[in-house]
Amino acid sequence: MPTEKTSSIDSDFTLPSPVGRAWNRLVSRIRSSNIQIVYSPLYLVDLGVTPLDVLRAEKILAFLLAYGLLSPKKLLRPEIASLWDLRLAHGRRYLEELRQPESLTEIIGSEIWPDLHKQALVAQRAAVGGTILATRQALRDTDIVFNLGGGFHHASRLQGKGFCIFNDVAVAIGRARRDGFSGPILVIDLDLHDGNGTRQIFADDPSVFTLSIHNQTWDLDPAEASLSIELGADVEDATYLRALEDNIPKLISEIRPGLVYYLAGTDPAADDRIGNWNISAEGLLERDRFVASQIRRHGKRIPTVVLLAGGYGNHTWRYTARFLSWLVSGRSGIEPPSTAAMTIARYRHLTQELRTSRNLSRAEKENDWGLTEADILGGFGADARRSLFLGHYSHHAVELTLEWTGVLDRLRKMGIANPVVDLDLENPGGHTLRVFPDSRMSEILIELRVRRDRRSIPRMELLSLEWLLLQNPRAAFSGSRPPLPGQSHPGLGLLPDIISLLILICDQLQLDGITFVPSQYHLAVKGRRFLRFLEPQDEGWVRALQVPLANLPLSHATDLVSEGMLRDSLTGETVAWRPMQMVLPISERLHDRVEGESYEAAAAVAEAQTRIELATP
Repeated sequence: MPTEKTSSIDSDFTLPSPVGRAWNRLVSRIRSSNIQIVYSPLYLVDLGVTPLDVLRAEKILAFLLAYGLLSPKKLLRPEIASLWDLRLAHGRRYLEELRQPESLTEIIGSEIWPDLHKQALVAQRAAVGGTILATRQALRDTDIVFNLGGGFHHASRLQGKGFCIFNDVAVAIGRARRDGFSGPILVIDLDLHDGNGTRQIFADDPSVFTLSIHNQTWDLDPAEASLSIELGADVEDATYLRALEDNIPKLISEIRPGLVYYLAGTDPAADDRIGNWNISAEGLLERDRFVASQIRRHGKRIPTVVLLAGGYGNHTWRYTARFLSWLVSGRSGIEPPSTAAMTIARYRHLTQELRTSRNLSRAEKENDWGLTEADILGGFGADARRSLFLGHYSHHAVELTLEWTGVLDRLRKMGIANPVVDLDLENPGGHTLRVFPDSRMSEILIELRVRRDRRSIPRMELLSLEWLLLQNPRAAFSGSRPPLPGQSHPGLGLLPDIISLLILICDQLQLDGITFVPSQYHLAVKGRRFLRFLEPQDEGWVRALQVPLANLPLSHATDLVSEGMLRDSLTGETVAWRPMQMVLPISERLHDRVEGESYEAAAAVAEAQTRIELATP
């Protein structure tokens, strides 16, 4: 397995509001598109063993819906694939072995908790059902259907491998054959990794041709109808696109497929967390456009199923979002917002739904959460407010919000079946929210301490983030992801969710923004996904500090800073980390203070006046 790579900081918070006649024409055209999307919330499971963004599909879907790129009528929800379906591609003994939790250890690459065993099976069976449904719809409508899951191409008939338990493409082909489809099939597998499992399953079937263009071939077993192209490591756009142009048009002309499966993996991207290629965002979009254009060339439409396949890191969803926006609009595509902005937009949408539910009829509320004003405030008056989180939220309202927005469900999908929420309103450092794995409260998953701050910035009130701990005591560190300073356990991957919830608190309490003072370098780096330094001079200094650390793992970079291994080349002095206030602006007046030309000019001057380098031993 390649080592994990660091990813770039995504700091754009803007979620544009599309307006104007051109946009309306585009939306009208989109709504008439035949592109259909298949997705189920059951796809989501967090096994905690890869830098996979478990919300990848949800972010893509949220983008499509937020921008009017997808009509709810074009969103299809699959059923879980039956064992009867799975037998079409997998041996009976293998399927029986999967009943034991230890059967997934080799497939996943790590031992998983028993609670996660069933969730992993259900998640992949749901995605297999998604590929079956997408195949049926594509054959019926003679068009493209996109499954926001699937692409489990390493699973062969008698074993799973590489995080792939079931081979959804093979099962869907078997189901299509059983339902009467007899035409030739082409599988175009452009995931970074070899589509070895699919090739093995159809090794003796000349009616299914498998093309895999990858970094390294996993096996050399012969297959009657296949082409396996190994390009090695460090592949650039030109080499990759040339391999497509040299092979795909010719194969489509020769095979004349009646059905195409396209595994549109995004792990060839240069910033993929475990990939070893250097394909740009433009190169990936050109790849996807080329494949789609070849499938549709000469005015002929071939039924096509597109699958999500591989892609690792918090920003990989944006590559698929670009492809889908182009696919449904027929134009250059719409640039997706930042990951941070999309997470925030998703939470704001959920909060609006929560507020709307309070205006439902009584009968409707009984089928909803039934949240009332008393639930939120827990009573009225000053005495009641002293018992509320931040003077506003009852314990019930806090727990309900964590449930409604999916935070607690995310924990359950990590194998934490019964998380417990607790509030401590007596801590002098601020109101504290804790989430425990169970009622014993012996381990902490989440510890959040916040207070209302009226002193940091004159005439503004902020939400001060005093302490935040996000950890999974049931997970283990890996060689590719060593612990950061102060970490006893791996993180939960919930930082964007927690920041989004804090933003919603600021919205509701009419606070100007969030403030945070990072005590160490790595906390500032993680915080810069969402926050900016209040003073432009601090922003410029940190930019200069990041220059000699740019290509280093975050844990190593933090050690260098804390151990005094950097120096200012202009003064010769050792560089030490210093507390600097960061803010995430919510109000316009705080936005004006930390954004704009004057702020950027001052930050640029500070950066230019600072030269930091690694100190020589």
